[in-house]
Amino acid sequence: MKNDVVCTIGNSVIQHGKLNDRVYLMKLSPDDIPVIVAEMIDGIAEKYGYSKSFAKVHGDAADIFAENGYKTEAVVPGFFSGKSDGYFISKYYRPERGEIEESCKDEIERILGDTEKIRDTGTPDKDRKDPGIRIAGEEDADALAELYGRVFESYPFPIHDPGYIRETMNENISYFGIWEDDMLLAASSCETDISGQNVEMTDFAVSPECRGKGYAGLLLDAMENEMKKDGFITSYTIARAAHEPVNRLFARSGYSYCGTLKNNTNICGSFESMNVWYKKID
Repeated sequence: MKNDVVCTIGNSVIQHGKLNDRVYLMKLSPDDIPVIVAEMIDGIAEKYGYSKSFAKVHGDAADIFAENGYKTEAVVPGFFSGKSDGYFISKYYRPERGEIEESCKDEIERILGDTEKIRDTGTPDKDRKDPGIRIAGEEDADALAELYGRVFESYPFPIHDPGYIRETMNENISYFGIWEDDMLLAASSCETDISGQNVEMTDFAVSPECRGKGYAGLLLDAMENEMKKDGFITSYTIARAAHEPVNRLFARSGYSYCGTLKNNTNICGSFESMNVWYKKID
C-alpha cells in the first residue's frame, strides 16, 4: 500500500491516504478556519472514502469543528506557545472506526493504571557505560531507514525511506541516535512546531537485541535537553495505547496522560489507538 501524502491545502498542512484511512490536519492556518472543515477535510474524506479525520487545533477553532461533528479526544494545556490549549479532535465517518474492542480497552486502562504508579520516577539506573548519543546527519539516513524498517511492519509516515528522512531533516525534524562502533542501535526524532513552541517526541526504535537497556529513556532525556535549549515549551507524544513500554517510558519521565485517540494510526501492521502524553520542558 502506498504511503499517505502530506500536502498544503490553503495554508494548512494535511496528511491523507489509504494507509491510515484518514485525513490528518497536522497544522491549521487561521486563514483557513472558515472553510477548513466542510470544504477541505470533510471534502477530502468524502472524495476518497476515508473512515476518520483527525486534527490538532487551538481552542478557539475547536468549537467550529465541534459544530461539524468532531469530538475532543485529548487536550494539552498550553500547547501553543504555553498560552493556548491544544485540542486533539476526531470525526468518524464509519462508526466502527470509533469503537475500541473491549479487550483492548481493558488493556489500555490497565496500562494507564500501572503507569500512574511510576509517574515521574525517572529512568532506572543501569550498570553499564552510557552509549554515545548524537543528532543524526544526512549521512545517517540509510542506517535510520534500515533500523525503522526492521522494527516496524507498518508506520504512519515513510520513515523506512532514506529520502524521506533526508527531506524531513531539512524541514522540521531532528533525528537522534545511539551508536556503537558505527552501528546504529536505537533512534528517535523530534518533530518541531517552531511557531507553536511545541515538539513531538516520536519515532522511537530500538534494535531487538538491545531492548531492556534503557536506550529509549536516554534518547528522551537527550531530546528534551536539546529542545529546551532551542526554546521549546511543551513536549508531547502520541504513543501506542496498548503498548506498555512506551507508556511507561513517558510516565517515568514526568509526562501527563491527557487522552486516547481511537483507532488512529496504522502501526506495526494494524490500526491502533494512541495515548497523548505531555510535559512542560521550559
